[in-house]
Amino acid sequence: MKGQSVATYAKEKGLIETSWLDVPPTSERSFGILGRESFGNYERARMTVSVKRMNDVASVSVLETRQQWHSRGGASSQATKWWPIEPSEDAMNDVVVRLNAKLKEKGCVPA
Repeated sequence: MKGQSVATYAKEKGLIETSWLDVPPTSERSFGILGRESFGNYERARMTVSVKRMNDVASVSVLETRQQWHSRGGASSQATKWWPIEPSEDAMNDVVVRLNAKLKEKGCVPA
């Protein structure tokens, strides 16, 4: 979540959600039989961190929502829009590693 601005911060709900951040595409995709560049191969991502208390233990979940802007063919408004794609495991793992390091600094034991 480093470098991303916070869009939602609800301490009472244990929720932090970042704003959308443009990210480099995870893969270069070609289009058509000639292998042309696809239409606007852009990706964006946002992170959601949720903390839930369970007795004397806290459960932290990290979720990345990632979308790609590209053409799906056709002439409708559905032809070009943001489409969901798989989240980046590396990005989520990076947040988890940083959270675990912060917890250790405070004397907590991450499981």
